[in-house]
Amino acid sequence: MRDTLVLNASFEPLSTVTLNRAVVLVLQDKAVVEQAHPELRMRGAAVDIPAPRVIRLCQYVRVPFRRRAPWSRRGVLVRDRHRCAYCGRRATTVDHVVPRSQGGQDTWLNTVASCAEDNHRKANRTPVEAGMPLLREPFEPTPADAMLLALAQDDFAALPDWLVLDAA
Repeated sequence: MRDTLVLNASFEPLSTVTLNRAVVLVLQDKAVVEQAHPELRMRGAAVDIPAPRVIRLCQYVRVPFRRRAPWSRRGVLVRDRHRCAYCGRRATTVDHVVPRSQGGQDTWLNTVASCAEDNHRKANRTPVEAGMPLLREPFEPTPADAMLLALAQDDFAALPDWLVLDAA
C-alpha cells in the first residue's frame, strides 16, 4: 500500500495522499497518525517517526456531499478484486452484463470484472443467453467504499479493523 488514507476529524475517509504529503501534514501538526506501517520509519536529521498508513486531520474539513462514486473500468476491477465474475480466475477486462449492442450502459450495476477468455466466450449475449451465471451480483459502492477498495486493492488486511467496508 503506497498511499496514505486521510480521515476527516470525524473519522470519515476523505482521500488518499502520498506518503511524503502525509508526513508533512503530521509534522505541521495538521494531522495525527492513526495507524503506521509496522516496519517503515521516516528519518531525518531531527526526526524519526513511523511511516503513516492512516492519518486523521486535527480540524474538521467540510466537503460537499457526493452521492455516487464515479464509474470507471479500473473501479470495476478493483470493486471485484480482479476476480472474474464467471469463473473466479484473475480478471483483466470489464464485461457488460447487458451488452452495449443491446443497449447496456457503462454503470456499476451493468459491468463486472472478467477474464479475457470468458469475456470473449460470452460475446454480445447476456449471461443467461450464454449459459454463464454470475458468481456474484454487481453492486454500486459508496464513494467512501470505492476509495477504501482502491486504497487496499493489494492488501485488505493492511486497513485498520475499525475501517469497515460496507459492500466488500
